[in-house]
Amino acid sequence: MVDVTESVEILPKEASAKVKKSKGDFVIGVPKEIDSQEKRVLLTPEAVRLLTNNGLKVIVETEAGKKSKFEDKDYSDAGAKIVYTAKEAFESEVVLKVEPPSVEEIAYMKPGSCLISALQLGRQSADYIHALNSKRITAVSFENLEDKVGGMPVVRAMSEIAGSTVMLVASEYLSSVNDGKGLILGGVTGVPPTQVVIIGAGTVAEYAARTALGLGANIKVFDNHIYKLRRIKQLLGQQVFTSTIDNITLVQALKEADVVIGALRAEKGRNKIVVTEEMVAAMMPGSIIIDVSIDQGGCIETAEMTSHSEPIFKKHEIIHYCVPNIASRVSRTASVALSNIFTPILLQMADLKGAEEMIFNYKWFMKGVYTYRGSLTNAHLARKFAMTHKELQLLLAARY
Repeated sequence: MVDVTESVEILPKEASAKVKKSKGDFVIGVPKEIDSQEKRVLLTPEAVRLLTNNGLKVIVETEAGKKSKFEDKDYSDAGAKIVYTAKEAFESEVVLKVEPPSVEEIAYMKPGSCLISALQLGRQSADYIHALNSKRITAVSFENLEDKVGGMPVVRAMSEIAGSTVMLVASEYLSSVNDGKGLILGGVTGVPPTQVVIIGAGTVAEYAARTALGLGANIKVFDNHIYKLRRIKQLLGQQVFTSTIDNITLVQALKEADVVIGALRAEKGRNKIVVTEEMVAAMMPGSIIIDVSIDQGGCIETAEMTSHSEPIFKKHEIIHYCVPNIASRVSRTASVALSNIFTPILLQMADLKGAEEMIFNYKWFMKGVYTYRGSLTNAHLARKFAMTHKELQLLLAARY
């Protein structure tokens, strides 16, 4: 008797081929910012021209670039389609925003689309995460996005701008015109220089220190990371006062300070208060506190978030400036910087046919993802909102 199994050929099951989308199917939406305080836009007309020349479609909501002095005609001439409702811009495959969208704006988005925006952890709620997950949106935050060499390009660029701008803000509020102490930021012959204390030794501190030193101020830099203090001295190219954050030295420096810059970045998703209310109360009346890290909760106990329309308040006779988006004061410069970062990323994303392949192929891009196809993937957010999260790498592995 012949064994029929010997004559049966086992063949692999045929898999249906994936239909690849052309670049023309990759649509980028740029809605107008609804927050009156936000004046930046993520793509300049020149960036739009480059993207459209490479076969991508760009939809720009009318007046999206107006606050940065980019007109609709500039975008239209560059190849963008101008739309007149936010809904049309949000229905794109990839949505680019500076401020995180509201829950109402998220409702406009297509299920499974990609959002690239700031996260602004200090201002978020669990409802925001639930809204993203209900639409199975892949959300990428500026703050956590890395580049190929492990740097944080958006944080770096905005920190450079904020650091350079923050001393100009301090100069405004030291002025008698703004009921300040009546001091020039820096110094002139025969007059003692302004005393500036910078808490943190990162990029904001570096550029704030450069500006302050250029104007002739005395600076003191505090940070608990010795390597950062060493690095900032090397970058500044001169001997400046540096110290770890200990209460005795810091308290004395604060008592003598005319300007205090809070520039400590949150670590592991949590901010750390290093200047207590008691320390603030001991400062000289009329001195200025600028907490650049307020968008992450701040590092100064008396700091409360303010806005460009009402930027300051006084507590213990100390002027507090706590605007979270300082870079928006120079929106055109900031918009060009942001556009330079995101244009090549968008071109790479289009070549790979979407955000999912970007995540799978580039670990530096993966670092910015905090929701993916209905799941929260960021452990810090999960702890903050008492929510469950899933590891992104496991979710990506599961798709295969």
